[in-house]
Amino acid sequence: MSKKLVAFFSASGVTKSVAKQLAEVLDSDLFEIKPVKPYSKEDLNWQDKNSRSSVEMNNLSFRPEVSEKLENMNEYDTVFVGFPIWWYIAPTIVNTFFESYDFSGKTVIVFATSGGSGFGKTVEKLKDSCPGAKIKEGKMFRRNVDKVDLKNWLDELGIS
Repeated sequence: MSKKLVAFFSASGVTKSVAKQLAEVLDSDLFEIKPVKPYSKEDLNWQDKNSRSSVEMNNLSFRPEVSEKLENMNEYDTVFVGFPIWWYIAPTIVNTFFESYDFSGKTVIVFATSGGSGFGKTVEKLKDSCPGAKIKEGKMFRRNVDKVDLKNWLDELGIS
C-alpha cells in the first residue's frame, strides 16, 4: 500500500478546507505550504498591478520562500498538491514547493480551487519544477465541495 500526502497552499482558506477534507477521505498526511511572509488581503488584490501576487505572477521565475520543509517526502508515493488558480496557473510558491524535493518516480495529482477559471496551462507550467514525476491534472473544486464529491473523484482516479 502506498503512502499518500495532501500538500496545499491556501491564501484565503478555501483550498485549505478542500485539502483537509481530501486528507480525511484518503486517510493521508496533510502538509501546508506556507510562505515565510503570509499574504495579506492587499497582497492578493489581483486588480492592483503592484500588489504582491500580481508582481509575483508577472515574473514566473519568482520563487516565494516556503517557511517549513517536510522532512519525510521520500516516504510518499502519491502526492496530491492543491492551490488556488492565479492568472490561470498555480501560484509560483507551488513551484518553490516542487523544487524543494525530489519527486522522481512519484505520482503527483494537482487539484485547485477557483471562483471561475479553469486549469489553463497549470500542469504544463509545473512540469519543469518536478522532473521525473508523473504529474496529472486533477480537478477544479469550488468552496462548497464535500467528502462525497471528493470520494467520487478518487473513485474516478482509481484511488481509494
